[in-house]
Amino acid sequence: MNLLEVNTLCKTYGNGDTAVKALKDVSFSVPKGQFIAVVGESGSGKSTLLNMIGALDTPTSGNVRIDGNDVFRMKDEKLTIFRRRNIGFIFQAFNLIPELNVEQNITFPVLLDYKKPDKAYVEEILTVLSLQDRRGHLPRQLSGGQQQRVAIGRALITRPMLILADEPTGNLDSKNSGEVISLLKTASKRYSQTIIMITHSRSVASMADRVLQVSDGVLSDFGGYTE
Repeated sequence: MNLLEVNTLCKTYGNGDTAVKALKDVSFSVPKGQFIAVVGESGSGKSTLLNMIGALDTPTSGNVRIDGNDVFRMKDEKLTIFRRRNIGFIFQAFNLIPELNVEQNITFPVLLDYKKPDKAYVEEILTVLSLQDRRGHLPRQLSGGQQQRVAIGRALITRPMLILADEPTGNLDSKNSGEVISLLKTASKRYSQTIIMITHSRSVASMADRVLQVSDGVLSDFGGYTE
């Protein structure tokens, strides 16, 4: 069964002679638990695609279905709740809350949903991410790699069906980049989560199950990675 289905997605910015077609009839599907890398040059449309999948922006035409739900047919309040509970976001800039420690940053999305964190699951995430001895540290007391691990933990805590990662290794060195991608692969397999990751790095893309390329708004499916 496909967790994600993207159907003839188009996005145009502007009108007339100044119109820019960021996405052109993009269609693809992703089964549950698959780890996808999306590659492409700057301005190719890959970030626009990720924003559409995450319902952070609306398409000019086409639709996105997540677990059978047409996200752009949902009313705003329902979409906000659906996104919070079913989609985890990992950003290049980490976007951690500076006043909160590691554990608090990780559990924040659960508290935002007026729920109590599952203590056992919190411990499991801290263990998987090797953050047990950093749980009380503030973001400024962490390395870049550790901050990105916290961001991954925050994305995992609600047990989302889908994780969207926008250049999650962009601010990291090669060692930390490899560790972060390994953690994402572990999450995909261990928790049966579907992951879509944007990356400029071919070596990072090579670790994914499948590679998509966006060029001038057009998507190509490379299947399993090949040089």
